[in-house]
Order: sequence, then structure tokens, then C-alpha cells
Amino acid sequence: MNVPAMRAIYKFEMARTGRTLMQSIISPVISTSLYFVVFGAAIGARIQQVEGISYGAFIVPGLIMLSLLTQSISNASFGIYFPRFTGTIYELLSAPVSYLEIVVSYVGAAATKSMILGIIILATAGLFVPLKIAHPVWMIVFLVLTAVTFSLFGFIIGIWADGFEKLQLVPLLIVTPLTFLGGSFYSIDMLPPFWQTVTLFNPVVYLISGFRWSFYEIADVNVAVSLGMTALFLTVFLAIVAWIFTTGYRLKA
Repeated sequence: MNVPAMRAIYKFEMARTGRTLMQSIISPVISTSLYFVVFGAAIGARIQQVEGISYGAFIVPGLIMLSLLTQSISNASFGIYFPRFTGTIYELLSAPVSYLEIVVSYVGAAATKSMILGIIILATAGLFVPLKIAHPVWMIVFLVLTAVTFSLFGFIIGIWADGFEKLQLVPLLIVTPLTFLGGSFYSIDMLPPFWQTVTLFNPVVYLISGFRWSFYEIADVNVAVSLGMTALFLTVFLAIVAWIFTTGYRLKA
């Protein structure tokens, strides 16, 4: 294991956060705060509680998950795409660094940045509503698993994309709508039976449900199912990354 090389890649990616502080941290926090204020004020005035939890507190896990998913993908996709764009990826591939070490470094840095952002948003939400975390260990487990899983997804997008516009295509047109429709701002039990069934085909539902359970012990689906689905996504993305490096997809000139 080439630890110095992994540390160098990791530190370089983390340092980029400091250089783009407004885009990486401040902007997502402000956007999430606006979501919280608008949805909490507009809808919270009509829906006082959801399953015994105040509406403002109910939406906090969904808001954290929304930022966690989008930022994990964005951080990882840009992190690996930029070396491809500049051509420095070939220097990295020819260096004495294994594929595993490359993935761990880039994905680890992206996941770390998104988890830091998630914690900042959690602290910010605590200024608006009283929060309780019934299962802090499981909260951290879901936070870490989700950040790593979708950082892997972002890594795949960064390899697949052949232009900067494609880096935002999946987060904006697929992930964000799925998150909004995945129970971020409501319980799926509030939907008609037909739409409850349709919603269960949305993979983000399982992530949000498990994460919300760690806060309030309420969930739209069984917690074991949420954990299993998260592990399944992680396995699938690991398999795709392994295939990419085995075949050299979009890496070989």
C-alpha cells in the first residue's frame, strides 16, 4: 500500500476545498438554509407535525441527505475529471500507485468533504429547530455509507463525462429530482396507495428513510432494508469502478 501517494492525492483534493470555499461549503449551506426557511415557513405553517415530529425538524434529515448526495457526486466527479481534462491522469496511471489506491484517495477526499458539509448543515439546522438524534452511531453509519457510495458514483460520472456540462447532468436531472420525490419533505405514508408503491422504486427513499430513523426512530421502510439497499448500491458502484480500471474505459488514450 503506497501510503505517501494516497496521502498526497488526498491532501491535494482536500486543499482544493480551501481554494473554492464559497462553492464547496458556503454556497451549499446557504442553499440548504433557504430550503429550510422556505419549506419550513410555507409548508410548516400548514403541516404542524409529521408522525409526531414538528415539520421543521422532520425535514432536516432530508435536507442533509440532499446536500450529501449532490456534493458527494460533484466533488468526486470533478476531482477525477479534471486530471483527465488536463492530461495529468496518465502520469498518475503510470506512477507506482495501484487502482485501489487511486480510488480510495479520490473517493475518500470527496466523501470527507461531503460529510463535513453534512455536519455543518446539521449544526446550522440546530439553530432553527430543536433536534434529537436517537441513534448517533447509526446516524454516522448512514452518513459515511451514503457519502462513500455516492462519491463512488461521482467517480464513475467523472470517468464517463467527456465535458464539464455532463458533470452536472446526472446530479441536476436525476439525483436532485429523485431526492425531492424520495420523502425529503414529506412521509410517503401521506401519499395515495398507488403513489406509495411507485415511490418505493425510487432508490433515494431508502437512504432518506434510514437516515431519518437514526434521528427520530420513524421510517418509511424497514431500517434493515434501508441498510441493505445502501450496501447494494455500494457493491454495484464498486463493481463498475473495478470494471472501468480493468478495461481502461475512457482512461486509455
